[in-house]
Amino acid sequence: MQKITPFLWFDNSAEEAMDFYASVFTNSKKGMVTRYGKGGPGPEGTVMSVTFQLEGQEFFALNGGPVYKFTPAISMFVDCRTQEEVDHFWEKLSEDGRKDRCGWLTDKFGLSWQIVPTVLNQMLRDPDPVKAQRVMEAMLKMDKLIIKDLEEAYDRK
Repeated sequence: MQKITPFLWFDNSAEEAMDFYASVFTNSKKGMVTRYGKGGPGPEGTVMSVTFQLEGQEFFALNGGPVYKFTPAISMFVDCRTQEEVDHFWEKLSEDGRKDRCGWLTDKFGLSWQIVPTVLNQMLRDPDPVKAQRVMEAMLKMDKLIIKDLEEAYDRK
């Protein structure tokens, strides 16, 4: 196990979330599934926790009940090299969830994701503050981030 592993608290859908995320990310691996035993805090035989990997990142998920909910204060950042990747993750992860501004979305489990093209960070760090500002202004008008539109704002004279 890696030194730091995101721990996700679900009401009762940890296994469903694991299966969903594994279907979205090609480089994924399902791990262990543990179940509540007799006399445990959950119904005997139901899923207590799961582990899985997405793109080499390990996750631990618990069915802990309705005590805690996800907020956008914590999000998963997905670095996308192409528009095809942006489109894929944007559509798949927002299915039955909510699409937000600036590449943010909330999936059907309430977890927030940022679907961001690699080139965006490169353009925002440009030493020319005018170019970086044009890109920022373009991004702030978008829901799903469109690489072509960001590049046009960057290159505009």
